[in-house]
Amino acid sequence: MSEANGTQPATSDALENLLQENRKFAPSEEFAANAVVKPGIYEEADADHEAFWAKQARELLSWNEDFTQTLDWSDAPFAKWFVGGTLNAAYNALDRHVENGLGDRVAIYFEGEPGDSRSYTYAQLTEEVKKAANAFESLGLAKGDRVAVYLPMIPEAVITMLACARIGAIHSVVFGGFSADALRSRIDDAEAKLVVTSDGTYRRGKPSPLKPAVDAALEAKGHSVSSVVVVKRNGEPVDWHEGRDRWWHEVVESASADHTPVPHDAEHPLFILYTSGTTGKPKGILHTTGGFLAQSAFTHKATFDLHAETDVYWCTADIGWVTGHTYVTYAPLINGATQLMYEGTPDTPHQGRWWELVEKYKVSIMYTAPTAIRTMMKWGEDIPAKFDLSSIRVLGSVGEPINPEAWMWYRRVIGGDKAPIVDTWWQTETGAHMIAPMPGITETKPGSAQTPVPGIAVDVVDEMGQSVPNGHGGYLVIRKPWPAMLRGIWGDPERYKETYWSRFDNMYFAGDGAKKDDDGDFWLLGRVDDVMNVSGHRLSTTEIESALVSHPSVAEAAVVGASDETTGEAVVAFVILRGNAVEDPEIVTTLRNHVGKEIGPIAKPRQILVVPELPKTRSGKIMRRLLKDIAEGREAGDSSTLADNTVMQQITSSLKG
Repeated sequence: MSEANGTQPATSDALENLLQENRKFAPSEEFAANAVVKPGIYEEADADHEAFWAKQARELLSWNEDFTQTLDWSDAPFAKWFVGGTLNAAYNALDRHVENGLGDRVAIYFEGEPGDSRSYTYAQLTEEVKKAANAFESLGLAKGDRVAVYLPMIPEAVITMLACARIGAIHSVVFGGFSADALRSRIDDAEAKLVVTSDGTYRRGKPSPLKPAVDAALEAKGHSVSSVVVVKRNGEPVDWHEGRDRWWHEVVESASADHTPVPHDAEHPLFILYTSGTTGKPKGILHTTGGFLAQSAFTHKATFDLHAETDVYWCTADIGWVTGHTYVTYAPLINGATQLMYEGTPDTPHQGRWWELVEKYKVSIMYTAPTAIRTMMKWGEDIPAKFDLSSIRVLGSVGEPINPEAWMWYRRVIGGDKAPIVDTWWQTETGAHMIAPMPGITETKPGSAQTPVPGIAVDVVDEMGQSVPNGHGGYLVIRKPWPAMLRGIWGDPERYKETYWSRFDNMYFAGDGAKKDDDGDFWLLGRVDDVMNVSGHRLSTTEIESALVSHPSVAEAAVVGASDETTGEAVVAFVILRGNAVEDPEIVTTLRNHVGKEIGPIAKPRQILVVPELPKTRSGKIMRRLLKDIAEGREAGDSSTLADNTVMQQITSSLKG
């Protein structure tokens, strides 16, 4: 550890490997004996990764025409998977289960924020999707057309996406928290013909409007939209545009429930999902049908140890993000699972809402974000203790690296100290899990995503693209094509090559930093944009945040690098304290010393600022650029995408005080 504590010159690592974690949890004998994935799967996948994926595609999906070639990489970095095969995504998610006698199995339990609930069996959901497909076709929608979906977490969102897939239309889901301008830019880029929205949703106990943003987005002429279909959700008054707007309950409910799914080529586009681009223009990430469905279905079954006959699965992600595409709309239904969809926030009408739902629906697999877990920690473990969580047998984490203390809390308090935790690394671009433990095989470690999924070739490399040895850090890359990979950026193939394939030869660069521990397990270190260069040491914000949160006085922490005349960059930490720690006059000194002990003197923050809240987007990501503005004495930049737009004012007021 001498290099890590700053007593020797900085290593040549692209990112330094500082925090050490030695706790390990092997699966119980009972869990391992009943696990979906058995030992030997990694060896099978390594021996022939194309044959491995061909086997998964044939076992997990129903093909109208079998594929003749597993992978065509002749036009790299543009891949074609399962060449010559044809299939229909909606048929795979719905009809075939009904044909196989599973029509009465519940596909979706829906719980609205106000407490209203509905459930759909596979037979009922299939019928609704057929009606929606007919309704959309009656509005002129055809194969290849684009549909903008601007909906809350209600079943009509999943029905819309699957109806598009059934027809061969390409959906572009826009998160319901995005502005009219963001919606319009995505409509224009995809040249969407149809928008599906709702009058609104419920948020923290109040009706929240959605349709006004659609109206504002379409106010200026020159758009491609001919129809807007509106789901009546909260009964809020809406402006109506005759000839363009139609109520869902009128156009869908009156449609025929007879609809034959048409087979589409394995490489037919399934959806576009926009992510923020560095240029200000959002990137339309394009995913196609066969490869995306195969890897989604496999990872859902393997990573979560899914037993579809008995499990109740709950992914808390919104359909506006890729997690909601892969692990709400597609994979669970393809695998014939029963899942819970929840519309609201975790603290409405009380802070035990999630655990109340786990108890009510007997949720056995839960998949959520580290931000949510840390928030629950802050609220206190007495809240989940009021509910029966004994149904939970697997817990998942997604969205950003999870710090070890949050991992341990999640396992102990929510998982009863027995449920394995699967920490998953993947991206909008990768389409499905890329690094994750297999819960019946892997000896898990708090905070580590562990090991590449079978059939996936992930590595950590240095500045020159060479693999780093165990115990070192660097850049996370993918060395071989994978089935669910993006097929490009919509309408911009050059940007695709430049963004993902130009940094290293013949490797996809994820934009993330990572380290390998002494066992070769992977630890994610966050975006390389969030790396600080302190006196020649390349430090990860994630590791310093983890060190701070490991102190019992700290509920949450965010770290940024601020320019410093002496060290180049200095560490500035923003912390939310627990309980009585707010009154401790020595807390800043205590926390600086704690970071020094955990990581080394080089990582000690120059400043620790105690704040009441952190700026987060609606998906729970901390907006560090706004904190960097404060750390460097600037006025904070655009905060329009924050979940709570008063947070920056709260932070600046508390610092002045």
